[in-house]
Amino acid sequence: MISVAAAIIFNQNLILIARRSNGKHLAGYWEFPGGKIEADESPEACLIREIKEELGITIKVNSFLTENIHHYAEKTILLKAYHCSFTGGQIQLNDHDQIAWVLPEQLKDYVLAPADIPFINYLT
Repeated sequence: MISVAAAIIFNQNLILIARRSNGKHLAGYWEFPGGKIEADESPEACLIREIKEELGITIKVNSFLTENIHHYAEKTILLKAYHCSFTGGQIQLNDHDQIAWVLPEQLKDYVLAPADIPFINYLT
């Protein structure tokens, strides 16, 4: 099982979601950004690193939200979601082709990656 962290990034009352670029696993799906937790790092450190790499911004990891196990055809992941705050920078699209700042109730209007869908219930 692969351990992955997802950042639920708030800026005031809006949440950041990003759409995966063509050529990536789950291309075209929207997600809460994040990534694979390396063997020597905490989920919080992973999120700070991944968000800087993927989006070029800085965040503060505030608290653990929830987790779920999702089985894709080729792998199983343990996805841990954290409530985060946007702290600065200009968004750069390095792994994604689009971002959106949305109200929690708008999340249902986007086609989210299957592993991210359960988190909607915690946010609305």
